[in-house]
Amino acid sequence: MKPITKALFPVAGLGTRFLPATKAQPKEMLPVVDKPLIQYAIEEAYEAGIREMIFVTGRTKRAIEDHFDMAYELETELAAANKHELLRVVQSIKPDDLECVFIRQPKMLGLGHAVLCGSLLINGEPFAVLLADDLMVGEKPIMRQMVEQYAEWRASIIAVQEVPPEQTRRYGIVAGTPVRDRLVDVSRIVEKPAPEDAPSNLGVAGRYILTPGVLDEIRNLPRGVGGEIQLTDGIAGLLRREKVFAYRYEGRRYDCGSKEGFLQASVELALEHPQIGPGFRDYLASLRESGRV
Repeated sequence: MKPITKALFPVAGLGTRFLPATKAQPKEMLPVVDKPLIQYAIEEAYEAGIREMIFVTGRTKRAIEDHFDMAYELETELAAANKHELLRVVQSIKPDDLECVFIRQPKMLGLGHAVLCGSLLINGEPFAVLLADDLMVGEKPIMRQMVEQYAEWRASIIAVQEVPPEQTRRYGIVAGTPVRDRLVDVSRIVEKPAPEDAPSNLGVAGRYILTPGVLDEIRNLPRGVGGEIQLTDGIAGLLRREKVFAYRYEGRRYDCGSKEGFLQASVELALEHPQIGPGFRDYLASLRESGRV
């Protein structure tokens, strides 16, 4: 197996849970503190050694392409004004060795279909999938943890976390045999089961490393839950002929596809921000003292 050099980002969704904010901008461009969601995911993949980023986009996602393109006018103005720190920030968005490729998903037929749209660019190699809605933070970046697991096991790796039983309808749920403390040899994966049908409490988070065999499985899938082509169903098919492991990552996940999760991420990452953190902490303390929270 080759090393992981490609990451796929399915970003074609409409972001309807954030309307009206997402009427004219992609949900992946919503800022958490001072960076858009998609940039957190790209930085996570980059820190894991991945250099080719494949974006599966839709008609309204031009802002994502612009964000990772050179902003000639802005950079020229910042340089002329001697605002070198801001210029460094703008130029650091896309390092010179980072390649961004964009491909359209003509119809939104599910996560499995989005992955299949990028199959020609994946070119028969193992690849990562990162969902920008899931902002994930760890002392060691989550995708780097997974790349290290892949290097050891040379098999598909799925990020999972323990979820409350009443929330199994929100996740793909895996079951299997523990291999070590944080690793499970998967024997079954089910998309969004009812609590009484869930095979475990391990829910799939928005990070995957997949072998190219999953693409053959997805191509032959009928539409599943919600009339969509589910990546979970493709992984279930892959289990018949390959090992798949579930990895309980070390870190925190914010479900930024929901308003509550987005606000939680904004508050917690603001508190950790080296420049604004101390002042923001004082502000929250003043709210508490005044009885407003």
